[in-house]
Amino acid sequence: MKQHATLLFLRREGEILLAMKKRGFGAGKWNGAGGKVEEGETPLQAAIRETEEEVGVTPLNPRKVAEIDFYLTTDPDFNNYAHVFIADAWRGDPHETEEMRPQWFPLDAIPYPQMWGDDIDWLPALLAGKRFKATYTLDGGDVIVHSDTTYLKDGEDFA
Repeated sequence: MKQHATLLFLRREGEILLAMKKRGFGAGKWNGAGGKVEEGETPLQAAIRETEEEVGVTPLNPRKVAEIDFYLTTDPDFNNYAHVFIADAWRGDPHETEEMRPQWFPLDAIPYPQMWGDDIDWLPALLAGKRFKATYTLDGGDVIVHSDTTYLKDGEDFA
């Protein structure tokens, strides 16, 4: 069953905020803030709520930059459909919570070996300003078994 989820990355000049997941799915990996879209929420509302809960800031005017459909070969019922956002402004200062420990990274020093295996495939395109839809099937961990990416043209919306 498809589970809608979100990821949100905060950016400032030459840096990206990643957070170390401390518990649950993805524990021990750096990632953006995010999680499941709850009933009655839009993906944008969920991305803002999750960022507030996980790193303690309120993103201002986040923009949607990608939709990524994730599958795992080890779990045929797993299907996370992630709506990915970037925000260049926010209210508050990022701080550690029970769920995540945020840290700023220079764009040329992103810790890909401590992230999900697919991140190195799509995050550079996202940081370069590309908007896209993608599908990734992982082996249950870090090896990409299959991927497919379609880049959106200027003015094209997610449909």
